[in-house]
Amino acid sequence: MRTPSDQVIHKTAWLYYGQGLRQEAIAEALGISRGSVVNYLKRAKDVGAVSIRLPTGIFREDVLARRLEDAMGLKNIWIIPDGTDGTPFDYSVAAGQIILDQVKAGDKIGLAWGETLYYVVENMPTTDLEGISVLQMCGNLGAFGEYRPDQCTVELAIRFRATAENIYAPLVLSDPALAATLRAEPIIASQFERLKACNVALFSAGSCMAESHVVACGAMTKEVLADHVKLGAAAMVVGRMIDKDGNELDCDYNDGVIAMDLDTLRAIPNRICFADRAEKAASLSAACRGGFVTRAVITTSVAKQLETTFL
Repeated sequence: MRTPSDQVIHKTAWLYYGQGLRQEAIAEALGISRGSVVNYLKRAKDVGAVSIRLPTGIFREDVLARRLEDAMGLKNIWIIPDGTDGTPFDYSVAAGQIILDQVKAGDKIGLAWGETLYYVVENMPTTDLEGISVLQMCGNLGAFGEYRPDQCTVELAIRFRATAENIYAPLVLSDPALAATLRAEPIIASQFERLKACNVALFSAGSCMAESHVVACGAMTKEVLADHVKLGAAAMVVGRMIDKDGNELDCDYNDGVIAMDLDTLRAIPNRICFADRAEKAASLSAACRGGFVTRAVITTSVAKQLETTFL
């Protein structure tokens, strides 16, 4: 089966996005079917020949966003509609555009794990920026499919045509002493040392509810999670449990985690947290109180929950 040349794909994209021709006119001009035009336009986005950029400022021009920024001590909050007006907006697409606006050439990006971030990365267009590096901030989750931290790191690196550095160690070990030994291994220790050079961090504050991602991925059972909630666990940040005030929980689970330490996270200048569901509001609140967040990308439902807490 013949595949279209880059020249045909680029010509199609230029006529559609650059010249404003309708798909029917492009098909006639190039002597191809309208279906081929549709396919070529999709290919153009997939290979990075064209990048659709949204005016992300529209998600900041909101009185509630400004009030929450002041109350929570954040530099920026973007509020993305989540269907309250009957026209739901794709959170992952908008959040991906915000990442593109926040990252510049030469940045070193620390990336955490989770379903929310994976979908954001998956829907990002490919772009060209020089000298980008993407570094995994926490260990892996075994064979838990596409949400593995290493897979998410590679996917983001592909979007930026960047280099990727994965941590090939488990997220958590059952023996804290063994975890300490592994963290001290020269290869692992040097990776955590390189994370200190990151100037952008992308992460989501996970919940400690029974359906939490940490349970779904097999890192912890519901029963163990419930026990930690009794001890004060309120959220997960880069694989570590924190309480409602953002303090790291003193527990065997955290002692067994193979991940960036929270002081290193706090030292990263641009720390962007993503929360797409109302139940993530409490987790985001805890992460903010702990000083882990400088910017947040949230939905309207999350914003309304935060309003009751902070305003």
